Amino acid sequence: MSLLKLEKIEKSFGTIHALKDVSLTLERGSVLGIVGDNGAGKSTLMKILSGAEIPDNGKIFFEDKEVEINSPRDARDMGIEMVYQDLSLCDTINVAKNIFLGKEPVKEFLGFKFIDEKLIHKKAEEILTRFGINLPSTYALVKKLSGGQRQTVAISRTILFNPKILILDEPTAALAVKEVGKVLELIKLLKSHGVAIILISHRLQDIIEVSDKIVVLYEGQNIAERDKNETNLVELIQLIARESVGLRGKENEEKE
Repeated sequence: MSLLKLEKIEKSFGTIHALKDVSLTLERGSVLGIVGDNGAGKSTLMKILSGAEIPDNGKIFFEDKEVEINSPRDARDMGIEMVYQDLSLCDTINVAKNIFLGKEPVKEFLGFKFIDEKLIHKKAEEILTRFGINLPSTYALVKKLSGGQRQTVAISRTILFNPKILILDEPTAALAVKEVGKVLELIKLLKSHGVAIILISHRLQDIIEVSDKIVVLYEGQNIAERDKNETNLVELIQLIARESVGLRGKENEEKE
């Protein structure tokens, strides 16, 4: 049983066809890499899955049942979480408060409710320890963290919801090599805990390292799907640029 299946998803914005008949499958506890040039439709597809956009046509199946994702709340109720490229962190508060932002546990005293600071830091520490995330302290201000550390804080925040699917949008962009490695290790660890991950990245070497399958989008269409062991960096570049001999041959056949 597939965890998620999309069939012939379409989305247009005026005269721009952002997605055309896109179909893909995501298995439980697997990593699906999605690649494509700018404007290929990656962001639109992920917005549909996270409930930020509604498709014009097509079907979405979750755990073998047809569903509609009409809002971010619908996606979250199904167990779909997304970490956007901008991370949406608050620089002026600490790690623990960022992880629990908007979901802080409270305690009551003399009829007044207060955020339970001690419990926030205890639970934040439990999450970080569980997934081997190394940060200076749960009391550290986010603005003082490195890019890789900030990424792990954003991912940790989604873990609170026990996601079945985690969508990561360019999680290793602009990170130093050492920090890239730590984020990729976290992705592998989440996978080992049964979380299915959709990874969007222009860093093809990262996609190949952690993905089980790779889908290539081009001008709103998924033009190729490869198992990680059946492709390489050169072929992916060719597919993204629409340069492979196989694709040119297919186009010629269609014209004939």
